[in-house]
Amino acid sequence: MFSDKKQVLILASLLEAHGIRHVVLCPGSRNIALVHTLSAMPSLTCHAVTDERSAAFFALGLALQSQTPAAVCCTSGTALLNFHPAVAEAFYQEVPLLVLSADRPARWVGQMDGQTLPQPNVFQNLVKASVNLPEVANASDEAYCTRLVNEALLALTHHTPGPVHINVPITEPFFDTPVDTLPTVSKVERLWGTALEKTLPHLAKSFEETSRRLAVVGQMPFTIDFQDLANTTLSHSVCWVGEHLANHQAPAPLVGTFDRVLAALSDNQRAKLAPDFLITFGGHIVSKELKQTLRQHSPKVHWHIDPQGRVIDLFGALTHVIEMEPARFFSALMPYLTDSLSNAYPRQWTTLKEALPPLQYAWSAIGATGKVLQALPDDTVLHLANSSVIRYAQSFSIPKRVTVYANRGTSGIEGSLSTAVGFAAADRRLNVMMIGDLSFFYDMNALLNVAKMGIPHLRIVLLNNACGEIFHALPGLSLDENGRCFIAAEHQTTAKAWAEDQGFDYEAIHSYDELKATLPTFMALQSQKPQLIEIFTNPETDIRELRAMKRTDEVALMNRI
Repeated sequence: MFSDKKQVLILASLLEAHGIRHVVLCPGSRNIALVHTLSAMPSLTCHAVTDERSAAFFALGLALQSQTPAAVCCTSGTALLNFHPAVAEAFYQEVPLLVLSADRPARWVGQMDGQTLPQPNVFQNLVKASVNLPEVANASDEAYCTRLVNEALLALTHHTPGPVHINVPITEPFFDTPVDTLPTVSKVERLWGTALEKTLPHLAKSFEETSRRLAVVGQMPFTIDFQDLANTTLSHSVCWVGEHLANHQAPAPLVGTFDRVLAALSDNQRAKLAPDFLITFGGHIVSKELKQTLRQHSPKVHWHIDPQGRVIDLFGALTHVIEMEPARFFSALMPYLTDSLSNAYPRQWTTLKEALPPLQYAWSAIGATGKVLQALPDDTVLHLANSSVIRYAQSFSIPKRVTVYANRGTSGIEGSLSTAVGFAAADRRLNVMMIGDLSFFYDMNALLNVAKMGIPHLRIVLLNNACGEIFHALPGLSLDENGRCFIAAEHQTTAKAWAEDQGFDYEAIHSYDELKATLPTFMALQSQKPQLIEIFTNPETDIRELRAMKRTDEVALMNRI
């Protein structure tokens, strides 16, 4: 019988799935749930060693003999510290030693409770990975715990073998063992090198056994060549979606306004459109709609292609990490695919995209964003600030030869303007920065001395609706006077004096007619000075136009799936 602690059950199931066969068990009370469960598993050979220092070296010997990972398990407190010499030896001898430590709840650390000390990351830089499991109370905790264990176990033998630490907090009572079977868990496989090459036929078979294949391209530099994969079975049988930040990095044209499609569909319609096979590569994505859809309607298979082999499980459905450059992997996979696979699923997405009505707006921030994007010349570098601006931009197409950048690593508003100015200082193309008012004023020192830097090709489009408009759009949030002041940060500030002080040509824009008259000069490279246009809109109108667009799209797609 096994413990009823879900984090222990997940850990035990994944130890079995990842092929751990030997575990050394040390005595104690806090690790009773672990000891009962592990010793009851037929797949494990358990060894009892009383002294923790000796036990860890005993496990080291098991790993050396088998050339596979071996585990050692202890109770909480100073017991864990006795593993330190063996962990150091495993690190420098490159031996896959797995340390499993029971722990007490974090709230008792530093509160004079016995055998309680800060156990997470206790080995610091002497382990390849260190994870602290959550105590599982819901499905979200379960998915998080599963990912952490997978990530830790994969690290044991990834490239250079070495020790890994998994810390397991366990709340009382922990003596109960009412569970008679281990749960089914989602094992993540990492494929790289010769193992990947040998697995290609199996991967191709898995690919062909599905019919709804979706590839999500995250933020990518404009540097990878997929040209050799264009007009192939791979390109036609997969629906490729990506935002502007993907910079068209895919073997086929990207469905670029998918956010509008998903936002207009009911949950039942999304379920019918959701993929059974998912491929992801590149960096961050912006779309909340896509994240929600893929988390609620999980694919059967999810490959994440990452040159570093990182475990990125954004949608809670990861099955394989492919450690290779995306273009190289697709080229390697192609010979194992049959010549003709159905393209019905990509056509379904394209049909929905084409059914969206043309965008028409009253004077608003999103409408002005569309006009600016449509006026971009080829070979422009477009910089998008975070928050509303980057989301507005996804509703519009842009010229294919425009390169797009944004600070989506952490998605903060600070530094967007400074990053764009720094980029433009080293790049002679037309650089257009689109930014909201709070992001601009937060980072306005970026303009200090820009005129002296010699960046006449810098253009700034400042959307100023006198507040953080995105907070007004949050579902269920009603802002009172305090909320408008402290959350949405309402203000009456303009950039005019600051921009002119710093040597910019400045113009205020209050209508589509004014914007249309200004854009040709604004987008021309002949100017001797950097330029800033400040577009003034009303936040209530901005919100109303966003909601009107969603209603219009919903009607257009009502019976399309």
